[in-house]
Amino acid sequence: MDKKTKKKANIKISGMSCASCALNVEKSLEKMEGVNEAHVNLGTEEATVEYDSEKLGLNQLEDAVEDAGYGVVNEKVTIKVGGMSCAMCVKAIEDVMGKLDGVSSVNVNLASEKAYVTYNPRMVTVADMRDAINDLGYQYLGIEGEETEDLEEKLRLEDLNGKRNRIIVGFGFSIPLMVLMYSNIMLPIPMSEFMLIVSIVPFIYVSYPIFKAAYRALRNRNLDMDVMYSMGIGVAFVSSVLGTFSIVLTPEFMFYETALMLAAFLMMGRWLETRAKGNTSTAIKKLIGMQPKTATIIRKGSEVQIPIEDVEVKDTVVVKPGERIPADGEVVEGESYVDESAITGEPLPVFKKDGSKVVGGTINKNGVLKFKALKIGRDTVLSQIIKLVETAQGSKPPVQRIADRAVTYFIPTVLTTAVVAFVVWYVLLGSTLLFGLTVLISILVVACPCALGLATPTAVTVGIGRGAELGILVKNGESLEVSEKLTTILFDKTGTLTKGKPEVTDVLGIGVDEDSILQFAASVENNSEHPLGDAVVKKARERGRDIFKTKEFDSFGGKGVKAIVDDEGHSKTVFVGNRALFKEQKIPLDKKIEAEILKIENNGKTAVLIGINSEMEGIIGIADTLKEGTVAAIGELKRMGLKVAMITGDNQRTADAIAKQVGIDVVIAEVLPQDKAVQVKSLQDEGEVVGFVGDGINDAPALAQADVGIAIGSGTDVAIESGDIVLIKDDLQDSVAGLQLSRKVMGRIKLNLFWAFAYNVVLIPVAAGALYPAFGITFRPEYAGLAMALSSVTVVSLSLLLKGYVPPVKSLKKS
Repeated sequence: MDKKTKKKANIKISGMSCASCALNVEKSLEKMEGVNEAHVNLGTEEATVEYDSEKLGLNQLEDAVEDAGYGVVNEKVTIKVGGMSCAMCVKAIEDVMGKLDGVSSVNVNLASEKAYVTYNPRMVTVADMRDAINDLGYQYLGIEGEETEDLEEKLRLEDLNGKRNRIIVGFGFSIPLMVLMYSNIMLPIPMSEFMLIVSIVPFIYVSYPIFKAAYRALRNRNLDMDVMYSMGIGVAFVSSVLGTFSIVLTPEFMFYETALMLAAFLMMGRWLETRAKGNTSTAIKKLIGMQPKTATIIRKGSEVQIPIEDVEVKDTVVVKPGERIPADGEVVEGESYVDESAITGEPLPVFKKDGSKVVGGTINKNGVLKFKALKIGRDTVLSQIIKLVETAQGSKPPVQRIADRAVTYFIPTVLTTAVVAFVVWYVLLGSTLLFGLTVLISILVVACPCALGLATPTAVTVGIGRGAELGILVKNGESLEVSEKLTTILFDKTGTLTKGKPEVTDVLGIGVDEDSILQFAASVENNSEHPLGDAVVKKARERGRDIFKTKEFDSFGGKGVKAIVDDEGHSKTVFVGNRALFKEQKIPLDKKIEAEILKIENNGKTAVLIGINSEMEGIIGIADTLKEGTVAAIGELKRMGLKVAMITGDNQRTADAIAKQVGIDVVIAEVLPQDKAVQVKSLQDEGEVVGFVGDGINDAPALAQADVGIAIGSGTDVAIESGDIVLIKDDLQDSVAGLQLSRKVMGRIKLNLFWAFAYNVVLIPVAAGALYPAFGITFRPEYAGLAMALSSVTVVSLSLLLKGYVPPVKSLKKS
């Protein structure tokens, strides 16, 4: 192993419990080609690996640890970067930072101007990353979470103003020079010398940032668009100087006004692009702007205003009308309406009183509220939404790989094309040197990898931000792409299609009167947390029935419960559950009882059976009402060409009755909670691309197994929700809106990529003179510069149109 490529990594590992675990990790690492030595310390839970960096990377070592069944403990940081202008800047930063020992992965988003880095803090620090960024010639603007927003905005405005001034100077001199050149006005000195004198200072001023960036790229051994553009305008200006003094070239080679106008067009393109990019993250800026800077709390009996950072859990916070709520908590005093639209998307204010939950960032409307702070800082719902949206905006859907590969080969291909075109026209076809140079300059200037680099990240940034505004949180770019390919949507029933708050509708006593049946069932279910059990207990209390004391409570997953009930000194074993439980306990059901059960189930209700001391004694019918919008949501999904199915633990008849109400044809019933993921896998094995819609807690395995998991939240449960798409509001139509948004964003990405590729594929040959032999059409460098400037702006503008996108299902709801 070469000393230069010999590296040592320290990897923090989670999940090890014994010496054999450590040995398993060691074996997994040592069998990798390139690993010289691996030691795992169970006490410190760290692996020390000596490896050849030419054969392996840190990410592959971490993959080996995870493949062995253990976790890798890394940290993540979001770094703000200034000075990036194109996809090659992104590649340069990703390449250099990716080579830092300890960096597992780095993804740079050109649109949001941020680097998302996963790193090993035992091997590399944020300071190392800062130095790497600065050494490349870009600006390190701090990490996400630090107070850098004002600095970032200040630098952006300075950059915009600098570009604007250069545009004014560039066009202010180049246009009059062009008019002068074609006017044939007699001057006291030769025209070429006059144009050199007038243009040289403006040219240096306008083109300085381009040449500076090109030098930076070459110093780091990168070929980027600045190298290409500096070659184009440099060739134009230098050939003009040589022609002016008759060095190799003649005075007819006058590109002074062209070189200056090209530099101005390049600046205009950058200016428009920077302005447009600044608008792609407005959703995040709005969310961040919702965080109040101060809070009023009660300390020692008095109201005190303190910075938001100083609020502590269990502080009593006072919020007056018109103020933003500074933390998540529970109201302890006062009544008021609170505008939660920015969090949940619900336009109507929500009434809050003693015991109500409040969410940080929402607006108190009319009364004074006092609440106890339960979550502060990064733990609040708003902070988690911001973090989730930022992470998602920094992710790349797989389609981005097309652009990434294209950009890698783009500039060498363009440079080769430019040189070959010059040789063909000047050497092989015998055109004038002037024509050959015009072709060379036009090709170098018209080509634009920026459009390719911006096509995906701008659409992802704007689209995911728009989703956040609609109360739809898309966790990563890959989910966007997979959502477009879904063929089947599988819905959990209870709490998803239905309200999850069932009510008792029927009570039938067989050997015991109705009130006693309800009393026995409620006494057992009082120990349970199942929604059906809550309905039974609630109904018993409404009828004024006391709850008996119980002991030896037992639960049978997905089947029912059992307990010994003390009925005035008499102990009775009471079973409450479904047919499967009664069959298991050998409690017989005669034909008359079966007929009553069927009658209840055929009406879309759940039949809960009650057995006492191994005898069937009663039936309770429970109905769970459908959520508003369920029927409309299912209908819209069908119109989108998707198969819709329902999965439930209920019996087949009850499930079929509910499915019929909502318009679902495929029903998978009598499935235990832990088997839902198996059913998802079964559909996937049949070739279906499956989306699963569930409550995000009970359905976590199925959400994880699905190609896209859509978790329905309730505004304050974002932190614990599973799934690739999280719906903040408990509205089923948002699941449809999430899929429609995903399709729209992917459609916009594809449109952007089409225009980015089409632009280069069409205009580079035109610039190379492909139309000249047949039509006499040439592409002057000035027009090439204008076309280049417009290409990136077109792509970013198409992405920005997503800011106003309203999913069709939302339009239907309004109408």
